[in-house]
Amino acid sequence: MTNTDHPGTRGQTSAREIKKHQSPRHALRAAALIYLTFLLILPVVLIGWRTFQNGLGPVLEALSTPQAQSAFAVTLSVAFWTVLANTVFGVGVALLLVRHTFPGKRLLNAFIDLPVAVSPVVVGLALILVYGRFAPVGGWLEGLGLQIIFSLPGMVMAAVFISLPLVVRAVVPVLEELGNEQEQAARTLGAGPWQTFRRITVPAIRWALAYGVVLCLARALGEYGAVAVVSGRLVEQTQTLTLFVEERFQNFDEGAAFAAATALALIAVVTLLFLKILRPKD
Repeated sequence: MTNTDHPGTRGQTSAREIKKHQSPRHALRAAALIYLTFLLILPVVLIGWRTFQNGLGPVLEALSTPQAQSAFAVTLSVAFWTVLANTVFGVGVALLLVRHTFPGKRLLNAFIDLPVAVSPVVVGLALILVYGRFAPVGGWLEGLGLQIIFSLPGMVMAAVFISLPLVVRAVVPVLEELGNEQEQAARTLGAGPWQTFRRITVPAIRWALAYGVVLCLARALGEYGAVAVVSGRLVEQTQTLTLFVEERFQNFDEGAAFAAATALALIAVVTLLFLKILRPKD
């Protein structure tokens, strides 16, 4: 006589198996949520609460001072030139790494990730040793009337170095997946290099490029270590928002420090949301 399971028993077994498989998933979700809550969400919420606990008026007043306005202007200048430089460099190097073979390619690919491993403070110190007033290169440039350290160019160089890999690493995988068949077809039909790049390459990498640019922008806006070393922290001259936050907090002006920190966070969040909204679902 053949033993057969009752349909109800099979249903109960299936339900137990489903619950058994779902339990680790729920545990992982809970662990991830707790981790993000205490590491990211809770600190940001507390900063926002401390910023607006006395209303919007003190926040606007703190951000409208000459020192805060200067910090905003310097931060945006550094971020603009950093994003521009790393966008041009990032796309060019990505095309070089994916589309061409040359001696030293693997070494160049390794050097691209160097800023990830090097401390930003070390980067700032290295820039001072090369471009400082008493260094050969820096002294020669200052003789020509171009000051690098303790001025905007040095701050831009520091931010560029720190955010160097972001655009490259965002664009390279897309170029590898895309291949070069469409570009070769365009050249066969008589398109020049610039026309091929503008009509074929750029549309294909635009969202990867936009993502890399957003990451680069966020990194440049929030950079502290390297910029702190090369800027000299001159109030209303070379003080960025991150340096403004530290300086105000150390001087017990917590309202201005929290207001500037919240402004930085809002800029980053709005930029990311803007990218997500514009990006097509596919």
